[in-house]
Amino acid sequence: MTATWRLKGKWIKNCNCAAGCPCDFWAPPTHGGCEGMLAMQVDEGHFGKTPMKGVKFALQYRWPGPLHEGNGTVQPILDARTSAAQRDAVLRIVSGQAGNPWFEVVASLVTTVLEPKVAPIEFKHDLRRRRARVVIPGILETTTEPIKNLATGAPHVIDVVLPRGMEYRTAAVGQAVVNRGMGTISYDWPGSHSSLAHVEQTQAGLKR
Repeated sequence: MTATWRLKGKWIKNCNCAAGCPCDFWAPPTHGGCEGMLAMQVDEGHFGKTPMKGVKFALQYRWPGPLHEGNGTVQPILDARTSAAQRDAVLRIVSGQAGNPWFEVVASLVTTVLEPKVAPIEFKHDLRRRRARVVIPGILETTTEPIKNLATGAPHVIDVVLPRGMEYRTAAVGQAVVNRGMGTISYDWPGSHSSLAHVEQTQAGLKR
């Protein structure tokens, strides 16, 4: 029987597309394929009897074309400060083995899952200011800043609202001024898309 679980916290997804993730609009990727990273810091949660508060994890990904065409490659990255039970919980969740429609759908579009890496994850996330930073030494580095108004230089505020979204219901759109992968999935896309959100996922699906 699948364990009941809940992860509530901060979410970031930075990809290679132009600002305004085409996936949210059922549009093809800006450059034909999709690559980048996502990460989460859990502020509240559990997996069965395993507490998940404070857990951080990340995924690097690459699809040769639009996500719905499949054949993706994923690199799971687990925070070095997590326990073995917490790492196992993260891997079961992101692989779609623990329920949740979004994780199940994404897992169905992945052909290759690389050996998980364990490393210290630096995670900073300020949704209100549309700023974030994730650094995993030797694996990835990304920094989100607000999109700038071309006329005034002031922050240009855009939110994407998906009332039936499975990944998030509302995301603040920013610009990944740094978006670099240095591991097996390598890429370098400065000035690309960033989504920042607060989410609450459970085995039954997205709650917020």
